[in-house]
Amino acid sequence: MTEFTQLSLFDVLEGLEKKDFSAVEVAEATVKAAEAAQGALNCFTFIDGDKAKEMAQASDARRAKGEAGLLEGAPIAIKDLFGVYGVETAASSNILKGFKPRYESTVTGKLWDAGAVFFGKTSMDEFAMGSSNETAASGPVINPWRAKGSTENLVPGGSSGGSAAALAAGISYGATGTDTGGSIRQPAAFTGLVGAKPTYGRCSRWGVVAFASSLDHPGPFGKTVKDTALLTQVMSGHDPKDSTSYPGAVPDMVSAVGRGVKGLKIGIPKEYRVDGMPSDIDALWEKGAQWLKEQGAEIVEISLPMTKYALPAYYIIAPAEASSNLARYDGMRFGQRVEGEDLIDTYEKTRGQGFGDEVQRRILIGTYVLSAGYYDAYYLKALKVRRKILEDFNAAFEGVDAILTPTTPSAAFGIGSKADADPIEMYLNDIFTVTANIAGIPAMSVPAGLDKNGLPLGLQVITKALDEETMFAVGGALEQAAGFTAKPEQWWGRANYPRPSLSCYPRAWATIRSDFSFLSGRFSGGLDCCWLLVRKAAGSSPGLKGSGLLPANIFSPVAC
Repeated sequence: MTEFTQLSLFDVLEGLEKKDFSAVEVAEATVKAAEAAQGALNCFTFIDGDKAKEMAQASDARRAKGEAGLLEGAPIAIKDLFGVYGVETAASSNILKGFKPRYESTVTGKLWDAGAVFFGKTSMDEFAMGSSNETAASGPVINPWRAKGSTENLVPGGSSGGSAAALAAGISYGATGTDTGGSIRQPAAFTGLVGAKPTYGRCSRWGVVAFASSLDHPGPFGKTVKDTALLTQVMSGHDPKDSTSYPGAVPDMVSAVGRGVKGLKIGIPKEYRVDGMPSDIDALWEKGAQWLKEQGAEIVEISLPMTKYALPAYYIIAPAEASSNLARYDGMRFGQRVEGEDLIDTYEKTRGQGFGDEVQRRILIGTYVLSAGYYDAYYLKALKVRRKILEDFNAAFEGVDAILTPTTPSAAFGIGSKADADPIEMYLNDIFTVTANIAGIPAMSVPAGLDKNGLPLGLQVITKALDEETMFAVGGALEQAAGFTAKPEQWWGRANYPRPSLSCYPRAWATIRSDFSFLSGRFSGGLDCCWLLVRKAAGSSPGLKGSGLLPANIFSPVAC
């Protein structure tokens, strides 16, 4: 069986076109990979093998008739914020549990129209509120990456951590996310992926559960810059159902990836050099600038003086909009309801049990800053800061074509390591990313290296509004120079290969049974083996060590 997990989006599309394999084979391998990894990574809220097979069969039929779309036959993971017709869309919250929309989001509709295959919804921070993917009602998502020599579980970043983890684990070929303050770019940096946030309005928000309407940006994750450019191109386009949707034509983003950076001016903002930033990140930033310089770009220091106010402004505007958007969830028309003694009690119990702690915290912040006496002092002032931040970027782009910064102030950190910290400490993870959301301009994270612990780090490319082409051109140049090929060492379930029946290996089965007498009477020779058991037998059994009873490669991913 082809090792599908090692393929990029363009690789799998090429294989499908050459008929090296079918869309059904790819879909079945993807579903098996998702099911095998779920127990360890917890990155999915829903896996639908039947739907995947059905869509893959239709895809094979279209390709046979010469009607293949741009994503024909490629399985794409969908963040649990995008409405998919008839599939539970709960924003990883208890309050929306059981809600199955009778509509399709514009973005997912574009993906299906291009031939993509749906196979599952990915977990996320509840209502996209978080930077670590620890606030989901179903529990934290686990990063496939681990530090060298460590078994500590790490966060994948948030809020789109489920999408990032699924793609980094080799389960999918692309994934959707939303970016309100860095929720695509930060997970991409933590998991060694490319993550892009296009210009506000480039991708429709219709059918996407809202967090902060003026800051929410749908966008994709990809294994490569070219993959991400294709996904962004497919997801983009005017949507009359979204009043903020940009009406102009979608540029050829894929072609821009290889055009290079010769003659471009790249800005390095001095305000992004923050106290306490790890030396690994600072060194990578310097290296990234040097890579672009060596390819013909001019490096220019710039100033974005309002940057220091971006984070406080964001954490006023975003909660304010969230408190308004989430007021609709009361258990009356859809989602979960907790019955109370009267209407008010029902509201209180539904929201108290339906919303998690972080969501409640942000609703309260938002309600506070919008209340009488505080609206002018906080919310209106934050809007003025927002305008100043946009003016900073506009002034900078008069002299430079793109801006290069780190994506995050650190590599991925341990699950629960910030549980007892001040919430502000978690919010600081967005320090390099929120400015692009406030300004509504495109930004992308590109994996560029590893830190001293062997964990991935990303560099961020920011360009002016509607100039995704330059963003992908600079990203492509960084990718080429960095040569980032590192993958997480697989410690979770055996990815996408069917579990072989031990009846296929009768001599091996007999050896395992004789060496592990406790198995006698518990299992039959036709049992589908548990890989942990087989690996234990291989490592512990004198009968199996070097015996030649099993094929030499049985414990390798290719065989399993």
